[in-house]
Amino acid sequence: MSNTTALHCASEAGHAQSQPIVLHRAASDLPASKQPSTWSIPAIQALLDLPLMDLLFQAQQVHRAHWPANEIELATLLSVKTGGCPENCGYCPQSAEFDTGVQAQKLMDIDAVRSAAQAAKDAGASRFCMGAAWRAPKDRDIEKMGALIAEVKSLGLQTCATLGMLQPHQAQSLRAAGLDYYNHNLDTAPEYYQDVVSTRQYQDRLDTLQAVRDSGISVCCGGIIGMGELPVHRAGLIAQLANMQPYPDSVPINSLVRVPGTPLADSEPVDPLDFVRVIALARITMPQARVRLSAGRQQLGETVQTLCFLAGANSIFYGDKLLVTGNPSFDADKALMQKLGLRGASTGTPSQA
Repeated sequence: MSNTTALHCASEAGHAQSQPIVLHRAASDLPASKQPSTWSIPAIQALLDLPLMDLLFQAQQVHRAHWPANEIELATLLSVKTGGCPENCGYCPQSAEFDTGVQAQKLMDIDAVRSAAQAAKDAGASRFCMGAAWRAPKDRDIEKMGALIAEVKSLGLQTCATLGMLQPHQAQSLRAAGLDYYNHNLDTAPEYYQDVVSTRQYQDRLDTLQAVRDSGISVCCGGIIGMGELPVHRAGLIAQLANMQPYPDSVPINSLVRVPGTPLADSEPVDPLDFVRVIALARITMPQARVRLSAGRQQLGETVQTLCFLAGANSIFYGDKLLVTGNPSFDADKALMQKLGLRGASTGTPSQA
């Protein structure tokens, strides 16, 4: 199969004719003369407006062209430093500004983290992610995290961390410790960002991602659906991600978990099929990324999760808790995968189809 896939989409909002959208492999895999053109928000909205069956069909074609069929990456996420974050992200129960019942805790010790990582590996996980509720870690925090990363790495697991905003030298230190992936989500489109958080700017997020990329660590970056954003904001988020050069290696798509005490606790629940559409957008615009079902998966149920896999999701967070919110149990996920004929992926790389 060629390295490009030509697809056609037409918006129900008045596009008279279909317009071809050419999908390339990751930008880093192409010579400069063949760098993919940027994805415009109207082009992504045109995909979003397609009949659902047409959108899913296109997404599954892209998925099959770049990834082994029926493989799902299993990643486990552990909160190694919980609560007390000075940020005011409207969705986050770990913010010190909100009364959510989450108690601030110190960084876990190395034995406890090793035990959790070993349990995740024994259950079938191939990637172990560590989250710490810092706005921006201090250098001494980075040193401590380096020891945890090295310990998890020694178990034969891929390592990922999400620690807040990083300086370039901190990213370099994490890379030297063996960190494979760094997660730093954009959350939403630039124009909606200040409706969600005001203690940092969108550019702060982009600066950290650049520091991560420059260090040689793979980028894990996605967003959250269901925070009161409009469809155009969802298209804007996907455009921001897809137009990175190159786009992220992993793209977690979260469905808002409405935690009492947070400003977004009373948000209107996202329509499950709208969530599936965003998964499909991520797959079509970022063919070689791991598209991960992340927070909120428990509330989606088996049927919607199945549609998400059909739409191109090929990674899940695996374990009964995501930081401080609920997640399907190991046993529930194993049962669903058996029903669907899915298997855990042994590596994090796309096929060479």
